[in-house]
Amino acid sequence: MKFDTLVIGGGLAGLTAGISLQQKGLDTAIVSTGQSALHFFSGTFESLESPSERLAELFSAAGIRTHYSPGVRLMPLGSFRPAALSLEDVELFPEPHFADKVLIVNFNGYSDFFPAFLTEGLEAQRMSCRLLELDPPELQALRQSPSEMRSVQIARIMDRHWESVVQAIRAALRDEDAVILPQVFGLKDPSIPGRIRQELPVRVVFAGTQPPSVPGIRTQQLLRRRFELAGGTFLSGDEVVQTHVHDGRVHSVATRNLDHHYLEADHFILATGTFFAKGLAASPSGIRESVFGLDVDCAADRNAWYDPSFAADQPYLHFGVRTDAVLHAVKDGTPMQNLYAVGSILGGTRPEFGSGAGLAVRSAFAAVDQILNQYAV
Repeated sequence: MKFDTLVIGGGLAGLTAGISLQQKGLDTAIVSTGQSALHFFSGTFESLESPSERLAELFSAAGIRTHYSPGVRLMPLGSFRPAALSLEDVELFPEPHFADKVLIVNFNGYSDFFPAFLTEGLEAQRMSCRLLELDPPELQALRQSPSEMRSVQIARIMDRHWESVVQAIRAALRDEDAVILPQVFGLKDPSIPGRIRQELPVRVVFAGTQPPSVPGIRTQQLLRRRFELAGGTFLSGDEVVQTHVHDGRVHSVATRNLDHHYLEADHFILATGTFFAKGLAASPSGIRESVFGLDVDCAADRNAWYDPSFAADQPYLHFGVRTDAVLHAVKDGTPMQNLYAVGSILGGTRPEFGSGAGLAVRSAFAAVDQILNQYAV
């Protein structure tokens, strides 16, 4: 099979690039193992300190609603982090003190949400907290197994029964001026968090949980749907197992599911993520890039890969694939002229693109522009 562009990786960077290219008329395929950093997505876009019209247009076309409000967001363990651009259901505050009295709501048996940590963090900001634990009968089957009582499974059920949650909260409210709920609503329907806000007479804040992230999975599903509606080919649950590289160019790749059928393309984008997604792999002998064996910028001394303090900024998180000025990936010291590296696989090697979701989006757009420039008349 032959494409104009083949994207390896179906996370935020890969989908942003794939949609952008497909919308410009380039026949594009995405090879995705299925899981990506979006499954850990907090709902805010790190290092995007100003509105991005290009991203807003792409997200709007996919049915993803965002808002821009520089301030801070509530983290799952009760701390606050600066943020500016976020999904619509993630609230941003001008300052950490956003209420006087807060009702923290959880579901009986759900251990991936942390009311005790939230209480500690909020009370440090002079907010009084009270805990309400709901026991919806619809979740009884999930409670039989702790492995089933996870955010996505809860969301699949509670998206059909969110009204009963609202009724229980309304009945339990005393003099609180804010309610905190876990992010377990709106998996298929992104309007549900907003409808919950409309039905409650106080401020409603959705706080993050242990992965998988319901807003992140929803975002990935909507982006994938947009890519496929534009005519793109999405190869889910697959991975590249063989590459054909000659004279500094990638000619084709083979995937596990397609057996001996090679995927050819004029351009390739590598968006396989970092250690979690196995885009990078560590061993006693060093750190390697998993698909093409690209050059990786990292500390030669293994002892310099990490900081003994768990809370410190870990050096290995800044390791990444080496690229030239226009994001061509480097192999054996030579840039590959039709292979671009984007997203978290860059680590901290390209600080001008930012970090986190900002890095994913900015680098993806930069690679897209390099490819499109080659088709410009």
